[in-house]
Amino acid sequence: MADTRSTCPYCGVGCGVIIESDGAQITGVRGDPEHPANFGRLCTKGSTLHLTASAPITRQARLLQPMQRLVRGEAPTAVSWDTALDNAAGKFAKIIQDHGPDAVGFYISGQLLTEDYYVFNKLAKGLVGTNNVDTNSRLCMSSAVAGYKQTLGADAPPACYDDLKHAECLFIVGSNTAWAHPILFRRIEDAKAANPALKIVVADPRRTDTAEIADLFLPIQPGTDVMLFNGMLHLMLWEGWTDAAYIAAHTHGFDALKATVRDCTPDTVAQVCGIPKTDLLAAARLFATSPATLSLYCQGLNQSSSGTAKNAALINLHLATGQIGKPGAGPFSLTGQPNAMGGREVGGLSNLLSAHRDLANPAHRAEVAALWGVPSVPEKPGKSAVEMFQAAADGEIRALWIACTNPAQSMPDQATVRRALERAELVVVQEAFSTTATCAFADLLLPATTWGEKDGSVTNSERRISRVRPAIAAPGQTRHDWSIATDFARRLEARLGRTATLFPYDNAESVWNEHRETTRGRDLDITGLSYAMLDGIGPQQWPLKEGESIGRVRLYEDGVFPTPDGRARFVDTPYKPVAEAREARYPFSLNTGRLRDQWHGMSRTGNVGRLFGHAAEPMVQMNPQDMARRQINEGDLVHVTSKRGSILLPARGSAEIGMSQAFVAMHWGEEYLSGCSASGTRLAGINALTTPAYCPTSKQPELKHTAVKILKAELPWSLLAMAWLSPDEALAAHRALQPLMAMFPFAACVPFAGDAGGVERSGLLFRAAAHDAPADALLEQIEALLALQTADTLRYADRRRGQRRSVRLARRPDGSAGLEGFLLGGDTSAEAWIATLLREQLPAQSYGRLLLSPGARAPVAVQSRGKTVCTCFNVADVAIQGELQRCTGTPDERLAALQGALKCGTNCGSCVPELKRMIRTAPAKAMAETP
Repeated sequence: MADTRSTCPYCGVGCGVIIESDGAQITGVRGDPEHPANFGRLCTKGSTLHLTASAPITRQARLLQPMQRLVRGEAPTAVSWDTALDNAAGKFAKIIQDHGPDAVGFYISGQLLTEDYYVFNKLAKGLVGTNNVDTNSRLCMSSAVAGYKQTLGADAPPACYDDLKHAECLFIVGSNTAWAHPILFRRIEDAKAANPALKIVVADPRRTDTAEIADLFLPIQPGTDVMLFNGMLHLMLWEGWTDAAYIAAHTHGFDALKATVRDCTPDTVAQVCGIPKTDLLAAARLFATSPATLSLYCQGLNQSSSGTAKNAALINLHLATGQIGKPGAGPFSLTGQPNAMGGREVGGLSNLLSAHRDLANPAHRAEVAALWGVPSVPEKPGKSAVEMFQAAADGEIRALWIACTNPAQSMPDQATVRRALERAELVVVQEAFSTTATCAFADLLLPATTWGEKDGSVTNSERRISRVRPAIAAPGQTRHDWSIATDFARRLEARLGRTATLFPYDNAESVWNEHRETTRGRDLDITGLSYAMLDGIGPQQWPLKEGESIGRVRLYEDGVFPTPDGRARFVDTPYKPVAEAREARYPFSLNTGRLRDQWHGMSRTGNVGRLFGHAAEPMVQMNPQDMARRQINEGDLVHVTSKRGSILLPARGSAEIGMSQAFVAMHWGEEYLSGCSASGTRLAGINALTTPAYCPTSKQPELKHTAVKILKAELPWSLLAMAWLSPDEALAAHRALQPLMAMFPFAACVPFAGDAGGVERSGLLFRAAAHDAPADALLEQIEALLALQTADTLRYADRRRGQRRSVRLARRPDGSAGLEGFLLGGDTSAEAWIATLLREQLPAQSYGRLLLSPGARAPVAVQSRGKTVCTCFNVADVAIQGELQRCTGTPDERLAALQGALKCGTNCGSCVPELKRMIRTAPAKAMAETP
């Protein structure tokens, strides 16, 4: 057995992990106690990383050899690396020669390593001669980049994680930190416990788990953040809470901003934002008068048509109050992806160049050209993510190279994205997983290494660079992303007539060393850093110049900013409403965001049934009053419709959601949620609805707001099928069921898991609805894939009434009989008890043919264990509520009692906010016992 230090491939906190392996397989993972980002802690996603590298997943979900699709729509066939890259280079060269360099585009990922990013950036801008290279960080952090640059002069978060210990006020806005950055939230909880005087303000349209820790919660209307910040500044000016000396010494542009915020009176803000004036005043007072105020923010500010203005308006508050450049203070953007920061450092966006240089700056272009040894770098602006796919849909871009991202799931306005992928003459997809929706559109599939196999570096939210090290050899014919791009680039050079290569790299370190040299003299100078230093003394923050031994903890402590005059700049930020306002035809604001235990398009986490315990299936959350007004019951299917498309989802009531608002998790693409329109067109998950509108400065799309209507669906025939399968069978069945999902107006297919005597089992759930019962042949296909076509399967069918039921029992090691699988077609009300029998593996031998009984009432009482709250220890809400009846004392004492009795919340801690909410809303009897 061997241990290898690396980092987690999920959010931008950049947690250190220790990978356990036996040489051939990854066998376990634990947090690295020496890594300064997490000190040994991991969230539910991180602590299950080893399960995503299991043998069944490698065999079935991984892309292990180059594949070529000769005819679109047909299965790809294996080819050699030489054939694949020669074909790609030949076609790219011909398109470039016939239509110019801007006829090709590269769409890459914040999950690539810095070395991978650097090579792609140089490939596009240095060799091909196009700035059409963009990244899914455009969907994530580009508004934060633009906001920092407009105000502070550089894309450099000035604060650090240690500032949480020094802050006296935390202002969390547009971020469900408890779910999106769980380990950072653990540090917030620690800071609050160590300093009870710490005040926490949370502003968000949803009352998320993050709000559980708030002293003040501001449930603002969607998209009104700029009005909130301007209103706070209005009050700060009125009350004399600004820092005139700091403004005079270190900034300019304040007068224009003052004129704008003069109109943002408390009455106006209260009306626009939907919050009480007293709460606005309290937020302004806490922010301005606290000895140290730290802001934390993420996609709620970034994913907006006013994303740059939202970021700048918040930074304006810090500059106006002098809350920057000191311990515990500053505007701290939380990075969404593990290496979005690294990508920004190498110029991975279409408007950037290496080392925080600007494409629009002629001097910067000349510097990069000299560093790369090319005559020039193209000056024409490149296409951002949304623009790139729009251009491909219009035929302007003819070849797309997509690496480590899944635009057929994650991009807004999926109709346009899919039209682009279909129209492009060549689509190359460089991926680790063959199961993503984008892979179905690829002409060439190139197998890449992934977590546990890669070698290089990443940068986290606090500017800290960490090494990523391989624990096992690359499986199959997979290659590192930088190596694939380098090999392709050399072949393309030959076809474009270049004799000397721009890509002399033979390992990741050689790429990184070249990147390091581009930073010399820049704000992110890392010329004093090396792989040897990272290996020897651990992760380091930039800047770390040549001759220095340690990086800078926080920035701008001297009040000098990386602008021409050294002063920060106030940005005049007038409030603008959302791009697509609610109106009579589309009266709901649809928000999208994360689930606690899932990541992006779930190409990795979606293979682990355990991670579906907390949120088992796709749904749309609505305010219960909105549901009652529209006569929508819990679990009813509803049409969620925007101007771009319509999907079907079950409705769930949630007090977290404001009136006239709705929420759907961002993760649900066609791999897990599907259906067809009346015309037979396959619908592509939640992003079939979202708008391509974007911020004019950052070009980040407004994924946080779409105007929709929600109407109850009339689909009288329903289907539910569930089965326990071996890991191999579950993965194969999921892939085989995906095309069948499109045969129904609504369908969902998701894994689940359970524990049997300490051994985790794999299961698969298939749910569908239709106007009429489908053909028997389709139902038989579903049964066969779920092992319900065996000789020992019990069946009942009434074709005339559209009823069909199948159940299979199997003998267990202890001699009892358990339910291994079932299908309910037509009347699915028996789900209320039969799904519990299966999920919780209760004895079922006494039921016999009673398992074929229709109706919601069980023939023998069945007690459900409830919904999973703690994924680590598989603790459900029923057990927690039962224990709460016995717990007395303060809320903290009751939490401690819960943790002692059930262990929930004692490992990764992701469920602690939910436990606190359950304690707060516990029955009156239990509350009465609290002193």
